[in-house]
Amino acid sequence: MLAAQIAATIIFATMFVLIVMDKIERHYVTLGCGALTLIGVFGILLPQNKLGAIWDTLALKNLVHLDFWWADPNAAHAASHGGIDWATIIFLAGMMIMVEGMAKSGFFRWICMLLAKWVKYKVVPLFIAFMVMSAFLAMFIDSITVILFLAAITIELAKLLKFNPIPMILAEIFCANLGGSATMCGDPPNIIIGSALHYSFTDFLLNTGLIAGLGLIVIVVYFYLVNRKTLKEASAVQIDTAGMPSPESAITSKKDFFISIGIFLLAVVLLITHANTGLSVATIGLGIAIITMLTAGKNLPEIMSKVDYKTLLFFVGLFMVVGGLEQTDILVLMAKFIENISGGNLIVMVIIIVWLSAIASAFVDNIPFAATMVPIITALATNDAMLATLAWSLAMGTDIGGCATPIGASANVVGVSVAGKNGYRIGWGKYCLQAAPATVIVLAISTLVIILRYCV
Repeated sequence: MLAAQIAATIIFATMFVLIVMDKIERHYVTLGCGALTLIGVFGILLPQNKLGAIWDTLALKNLVHLDFWWADPNAAHAASHGGIDWATIIFLAGMMIMVEGMAKSGFFRWICMLLAKWVKYKVVPLFIAFMVMSAFLAMFIDSITVILFLAAITIELAKLLKFNPIPMILAEIFCANLGGSATMCGDPPNIIIGSALHYSFTDFLLNTGLIAGLGLIVIVVYFYLVNRKTLKEASAVQIDTAGMPSPESAITSKKDFFISIGIFLLAVVLLITHANTGLSVATIGLGIAIITMLTAGKNLPEIMSKVDYKTLLFFVGLFMVVGGLEQTDILVLMAKFIENISGGNLIVMVIIIVWLSAIASAFVDNIPFAATMVPIITALATNDAMLATLAWSLAMGTDIGGCATPIGASANVVGVSVAGKNGYRIGWGKYCLQAAPATVIVLAISTLVIILRYCV
């Protein structure tokens, strides 16, 4: 077993290093490391139950079980972890297809232009409104998509209204990550946590959502105070807004526009009620994808071509590598290590998990870290209430910690890239100067709220 444990750890560490180096596309990295885990660790080095370990990690049997697609809402659900989390992958795929359909209809551009018109194109109200909108949209839609369109619209408005878009883009990036922490579908780590531990959309909204809401109020004030001089100068510029494009001009097809809104609202309703209906996130994701494809018409090939298949493959490989750590009991050892450091004290555990997750997520992708930590917190918890407390700690740590640096979360990378392509360079210094203090503030709020609400 020792040889298998060493090999699994080396493969996992190599995967992390290669992802951080970003020299090889990350889905190739995780799939390659996943294959090494199945063949090398399970097929060669594992002393016993070789085929069982491979089969459990591939987790294909889950797809034919009724409770994978629908579960009795009144039945108790045991935490499931390890192997490929097909529910997360299917749900993400479905949401990606829905979002591409919404983008094709012009929804994102329309809502940005409409909001700008409502605030009469005034820079300070626009700054605050776009922060709030970024957080709200990221509660339901992948933060990468939110920033991709929001940053582009911000730069377009900046050129028309003659202001520097960098402070607004930085604030939007942070708020997208913060908003994503509020719900199960808002950020990939939350999908992983919710799917593995059977938490619902409402569970996240009532727990991490409360923290995110408090954090948003503080962060709006923070970014305004940090950028008040720049905003004041921009507000002093007199601009003729008569020639601004109308929000309606963003809509490519009214029929597709209203269909995409209907599908989006259906997804929201299904997610909010899935704890009552028993529909799993896999069923919801698959259903939304099918409806989107059936209503896409001639736009279907274009919509399907824009789906981020590389990210889905990245998840497949990632879960295989993490499965290697679980099957060789490495995760159990890590859980015991944290338990020994904390002395079994829940408050100390919360502090360790929030800040360890945050520091790790600031420099490496928070998705593999979350996938690794879920079985660890499961092993640490002695009851359901304790598991929930550790789950909310992990969610806030991974979601918010990634805000601190330009590489900490995918939304950060996208926002900085969009700004750079349009001539607005955002370096590490400029980014961290505003984002790092904001990250510490929200993490402190998160730690305090979790301790006071669940530990005292």
